[in-house]
Amino acid sequence: MEVVKDYDVHIDSKKRVTLRGAKYQYYNVREYENGCIMLEPRELATPETISERTLEYMDQAIRNFKMGKVSAPIDISDF
Repeated sequence: MEVVKDYDVHIDSKKRVTLRGAKYQYYNVREYENGCIMLEPRELATPETISERTLEYMDQAIRNFKMGKVSAPIDISDF
């Protein structure tokens, strides 16, 4: 693999590193025991469908609501 950029960075006071001219907004980070850090670009996408597990949880929530298994009302007047 060819090196496209090679530069040194430092960690700021909040333990952050700035990537110059980053092509992606999101990266997956892997830190290894020897100190190496691997960044892999990620593209976040909206899922096309809702997972089966999520649909099951939603169905269970509606069944609980219909049976009256609900928590006490939450006061959100402060917001």
